[in-house]
Amino acid sequence: MKLGVDFGTNRTVVAAADRGNYPLVSFETADGLSADWFPSLVAFRGNQRRYGWDAWELQADSSWTVVRSLKRLLEDAGPDTMLELDEQQMRLLELLHGFTASLRSALVERSNLRIKAGEPLEIMLGVPANANSNQRFLTVEAFRAAGFHILGVLNEPSAASIEFGHRQRQSKSAQQTILVYDLGGGTFDASLVTLDEHVHHVIASEGIATIGGDDFDQILAEMALEAAGVSLAERDEFPAAVWFRLLEECRVKKESLNPNSRRIAIDLEQVDPAWETVQVPVVEFYEAVRPLVEETIEAAEDLLRDRNEEFEALYITGGGSELPLVARVLRERFGRRVRRSAYTRSATAIGLAIQADQPQRYRVSDRLSRYFGVWREADGGSRIVFDPLFEKGAPLPPAGEPALSIRRSYWPVHNIGHFRFLECSHRGSDGAPSGEVTVWDEIRFPFEPELQESKDLASCPVLHSDRAPAQHIEEAYECDAGGAITVRILNESSGYERTYQLGHWSERGSAKAIKADGRKKGGTAGRSSGAPVSV
Repeated sequence: MKLGVDFGTNRTVVAAADRGNYPLVSFETADGLSADWFPSLVAFRGNQRRYGWDAWELQADSSWTVVRSLKRLLEDAGPDTMLELDEQQMRLLELLHGFTASLRSALVERSNLRIKAGEPLEIMLGVPANANSNQRFLTVEAFRAAGFHILGVLNEPSAASIEFGHRQRQSKSAQQTILVYDLGGGTFDASLVTLDEHVHHVIASEGIATIGGDDFDQILAEMALEAAGVSLAERDEFPAAVWFRLLEECRVKKESLNPNSRRIAIDLEQVDPAWETVQVPVVEFYEAVRPLVEETIEAAEDLLRDRNEEFEALYITGGGSELPLVARVLRERFGRRVRRSAYTRSATAIGLAIQADQPQRYRVSDRLSRYFGVWREADGGSRIVFDPLFEKGAPLPPAGEPALSIRRSYWPVHNIGHFRFLECSHRGSDGAPSGEVTVWDEIRFPFEPELQESKDLASCPVLHSDRAPAQHIEEAYECDAGGAITVRILNESSGYERTYQLGHWSERGSAKAIKADGRKKGGTAGRSSGAPVSV
């Protein structure tokens, strides 16, 4: 069975391929009803874990802690990352694996699908266009570990463009350019896509990893607490379970807004029986969230301005875009070209299912959304430069096709190669990384043959070496269809090599921890410090 899976920040939506139709999959909820989405939730109590709708049912039980926005935590995560929550620690990847396994079980046992015994579940998987390689790798591995067969990975706006083309352009053959505006629960993506009859060319993509519907919920929650007279000191003492219930109440009330709404009633008794209902004026809420909406529009306009492109339609998708303010501001900027998807929350899943079912009919030429490279020394070590191994906008290979590849070769001058990799959204006039910068962990490779058996290169000083220049080194990088990057470093002179799956976990000496208290994951990626790689 072929499926499209949109692993969302708050909701995971699945569409099935059924004889040329692409219906959403309905799941049985804990109360016996059905819903066309699966909550992206994890609940824990001690060593017990619950996922999806089972976790949803526990949100009012104070003995359980429910973790929301699991997908958003992946931005800074690696396989050994620990999640710190209410003085407990748990491995983030284990929670992610538990979630994907629960989703597969729900598809087989608690959905409207009729899956035969032993029938494989073949899926096209969506990821944010601005997702770094860590997020892509961890997401794919979690679904693969749960028993899904991964047909391919598509950027979410690209998948939405397939849904747009399939539904609105079946009778058209003329080329059309659309701007996909995808504001989800945790991230924002914009992609400029040219549609031919059966080929979707992604011209370019931009994204903001820290803006989504979750942020609107957080702002509304803070406004409700302020109206209730709850101090900042009191808020800092809230356990994660309280924040979850508050944010869920705010999410439900936010999603019920319509263009005629004037006030938002937040029932704080749902959070604490001692609290009462408070009223938040809609105009004040919109004033508070408008700067975030403006930021997404500026990113979309930058995408157009940098390329001097015109487009026929702006296609709105993503659950976060359902806020009436979003469509209003977009129409102020772009006029009648704005088209809201009839399937705002499910366009991505439907597009993924179409691609899974008809890979030859709809071919997507997706592209890298960031520069990826490494710091290197230049001019005999007197200058540090950024070597962009894979350029932003480079076309990704279709699923099943050979990976992008690039090589570097040289004669080193140090005993150890100390590599520091990073991704960035922009580059300055001097070529240096700028904009949103994701600094990756480092790897070390022994240039001197005598060090190849060393178990702890991190403790060895990097020094100029008289023997190293006799060694010829080659670096071979590959980027697959999902954007995951590996490097094979070979000492051709002495005949040994090492292969690394690149990401935030390349230096495996310690496990990083992420703290979560139920509120929005804070912070954006910082700028690189400009540390060099030794060669």
